[in-house]
Amino acid sequence: MSGYLFLIPLLPLLGFVLNFVVGTRLAKPKPFATAVAWSTVALSLVLSVFAVIEAAGAPDHQIGQVLFSWIPGGMAETVAGPRPFAIDWALRVDPLSSVMLMVVCGVGFLIHVYAAGYMAHDPGYARFFSYLNLFMFAMLTLVMGANFLVLFVGWEGVGLCSYLLIGFWYHKQSASDAGKKAFIVNRVGDAFFLLGMFTLFVNFGSLDFATVTAALSGGHAEAGWNGPLTFAALMLFLGACGKSAQVPLYVWLPDAMEGPTPVSALIHAATMVTAGVYMVARSSALYVLAPNALLVVALVGAFTALFAASIGLVQTDIKRVLAYSTVSQLGYMFLACGVGAFSAGVFHLGTHAFFKALLFLCAGSVIHAMSGEQELPKMGGLRKKLPWTHATMLIGCIAIAGIPPLAGFFSKDEILWSAFRHGGYGQLVWATGLLTAGMTAFYMFRLYHLTFSGRFRGTHEQEHHLHESPKVMTIPLALLAVGAVFAGLLGIPAALGGSNWIEHFLHPAIATLGGHGAAAAGEAGHGTELMLMGVSVAVAALGIGLAWVLYAADLSKAEGLAKSFAGVHRVLLHKYYVDELYGAVFVRGLVLGGGRALFSSDRMVFDGGGGEVKAGLGVNGLAWFTRDVISKLSNLWDRYVVDGAVNFTGFVFDNGSYYLRHLQNGFVQHYILYSAMGVLLLVGLTRLVTY
Repeated sequence: MSGYLFLIPLLPLLGFVLNFVVGTRLAKPKPFATAVAWSTVALSLVLSVFAVIEAAGAPDHQIGQVLFSWIPGGMAETVAGPRPFAIDWALRVDPLSSVMLMVVCGVGFLIHVYAAGYMAHDPGYARFFSYLNLFMFAMLTLVMGANFLVLFVGWEGVGLCSYLLIGFWYHKQSASDAGKKAFIVNRVGDAFFLLGMFTLFVNFGSLDFATVTAALSGGHAEAGWNGPLTFAALMLFLGACGKSAQVPLYVWLPDAMEGPTPVSALIHAATMVTAGVYMVARSSALYVLAPNALLVVALVGAFTALFAASIGLVQTDIKRVLAYSTVSQLGYMFLACGVGAFSAGVFHLGTHAFFKALLFLCAGSVIHAMSGEQELPKMGGLRKKLPWTHATMLIGCIAIAGIPPLAGFFSKDEILWSAFRHGGYGQLVWATGLLTAGMTAFYMFRLYHLTFSGRFRGTHEQEHHLHESPKVMTIPLALLAVGAVFAGLLGIPAALGGSNWIEHFLHPAIATLGGHGAAAAGEAGHGTELMLMGVSVAVAALGIGLAWVLYAADLSKAEGLAKSFAGVHRVLLHKYYVDELYGAVFVRGLVLGGGRALFSSDRMVFDGGGGEVKAGLGVNGLAWFTRDVISKLSNLWDRYVVDGAVNFTGFVFDNGSYYLRHLQNGFVQHYILYSAMGVLLLVGLTRLVTY
C-alpha cells in the first residue's frame, strides 16, 4: 500500500493554513497567496497522477492507506448482534476515485490559475485562495475516503466551504443570504445521509466500502419498498439531492451564483455538486439490490433535468442560465444511475466538468470585460472584442449541446442509449432526456448569441472598456476547451467502432445490474443505437437552429414569442415560483409563522393572561391565582385563625393570671384549706361519676 496518499489532501490543507494565517496579514498578499495556492494544488495533482497509475497497475486495481484508528468506539447493536463501532481514517484510490481525482485536481488547478486573474484586485485575495485550498482538501477527502464516515467528513467540509465562498462578498446582502441558503438546504440533505449511514451500519456492522460491498455481493434484490436496503438507498439519495441540487433540494444552487465566478466553476459546476453522483456510484452495489430506489433515482433525475432546463430557456442572467444548466445536467447523471448505467453517469460527470467549468470561466471573462454586467440583454456583439473567450465558449456550447465529435455527445448519448435499452421506465426517462437535450442546445445557443452575436446593447462606457481577459485567464480557457473536445474519446461506443474504454476502466469499482432489474433483458443492435444517436443529434441541431433564428441578429422575434406566450414566459422567468412557495411555506410559514405561533402560545398559553398577570392559564395565570386568591386567603387565615388563636390564648392567660395570683398569698392555712376543698371536690366528682 502506498504511503504518500495522505499528502494529496494534506497539501491543500497546508495551503489553507499558510494563506489564512500568513497571507491575510501581509500588506501585499498576492505573490505569496498565489504561490502557495498554485503550488499545493499542483503537487496534489502530480501525486494524484502517480496514485492513479499505481492503482491501475495493482492486482485488484486499488491502493489504500490507513492513517490511524479514528474511532475505536464501543459495542453497538446491529442486526447480527453487538459489533464494535470502529472507524479507521483510511484513504483509497480505485478506478472510480481515480476519475474524481483527475477531475478535482486537474480542473481545480486550472480554476486556481484563472482565479489569480479574475480576483487580482479584490482586497480579500489571500482569504479567497485560502478558502479555495480548504475546499480542495475537503473534496479530496470526500473522493479518497475508504468508508462512508471519512467521505462524510469531506461531504460536510465542502458544504462549509460552499458557504464561505458563496458568501465571500459578505458585504452584499444577496451573497450573505445565498450562503446561508446553501448551508441550510444542504443540512437537510445531510440529515438523510446520516440516516442512510446508520441503516448500513445496523445491517452490516461496518461503514467501510469494501466490507459493505462484499456483504452485498450475491444478495437478492428487494421487491418491496420497506426493506432495509431500499430505505438506506433512498436516504443516501436524499442526501445526494441536497449536495447535487436535485428536486426538491435544488433551490440553493442558482442563488450560489452570488459568489465569484471561479467559485461557480469549481464548486458548482465541476466538483462539489457532483459529490452526490459520486456517492451513488460508489454505492452501486447497494442500488442494484434496491430496484425501487433506482426507480426513484431515475425519475427524480429525469424530472430535474427537464424542470431545470425549462427554467434555463428564459433566464437573463448569464450565470443563472449556466446554474440551471448545471442542475439539469446533474439530473442527467442521476438519470443514468437510475437505469443502472453508473459508468455512463460518471463518464458524463467527467466530460461535464470540462465543458461546464469552461462555460462558467468564459462567462466570468465576459463579466470581467463588461465591468461586472451579467444581464444577457445588455450584451451582444462581443465576438470581435473577445476572440479567445468567444472561441472557447463556442466550443463549450457545442460540447454541452451534444454535437459530435465533442465530449458531450459521447457521454450524453451513452446515457440516452442506456436508458432506452433498460426497458420499462427507461423508455420514459429516455424521452425526457431527449427533450431535455433539445432544450439544452436551445438555451445554450441563446446564451451564445445574446452574448456574441448581433449588435452591442450595453452602455457606451462599457463598450469603451471592452477588452479580452489576460493570459492568466485565457490559457485555462484554452486547456479546458481541449478537454471539452477530446475527453469524450475515452468513451467511444462499440457502435462507432470504439470499445468504451471508460466503462471498462470503471468496471472493477462499479456494480452492474446483471440479473437484477429490466436491464437484464439484453442489448438492442448497433443499428438501433446509431439511429438513436441520429435522433438526439437532430433534436440538438433543431434547438441550435431555433436559437439562431430567434437570437442571432434581431431579437424582435424572440420578444414577440415571449409576448405571445406571456403567461408561460412569466412562470418560467419566475422559476415556477418555487422560491416564493418555499418562502411562504418554510421561511414565512414554518420559521417566521411558526415562530409567531410559538410566541403566541408562549404568551397566551404557557405564560397566560395575554402577557399580563391576570386571570388565565399558564405562568401568569398561576401568578394571579397565587397573588390575588391564595395570598388573600392566606392573609385572612393568618389574621383571624393563626393570629386569633395566639391572641386569644394570650388574653386568657394574661387575665386568668390576674385572678389566680391571689391564691399565692403566703398563708399556710389558706393553702391547707384550698387543698381540703380540692380533695372534697375530687371525692364529689368521683361519687357523681360512680352514680
